[in-house]
Amino acid sequence: MESIQELLAQKATLEKRIAEAQRSAKADAIAKVKALMAEYGLTAADLAGKTPVAAKAEGAKKVAPKYRDPASGQSWTGRGLKPKWLQAALASGKSLDDFAI
Repeated sequence: MESIQELLAQKATLEKRIAEAQRSAKADAIAKVKALMAEYGLTAADLAGKTPVAAKAEGAKKVAPKYRDPASGQSWTGRGLKPKWLQAALASGKSLDDFAI
């Protein structure tokens, strides 16, 4: 039967051989990947899965106003809630057509 010291020495030797084998296998894998990348013209970005995104339109297009208050010059596009100046004017009896541009 072997002593503990001999077994620990064998363990250390095996761990070194395992680490060397792993480094060698890793180096071989990297070399293969680099060769394939060169063969197919791939980049690191291709491997990361990032695809080029089409450029977004520069800002959202503004909607032209459809209604304007002649007294204050404020305008409203006709979208969303009615502004307070328009609500007050409509409450006083004016028509929405009175403010159309």
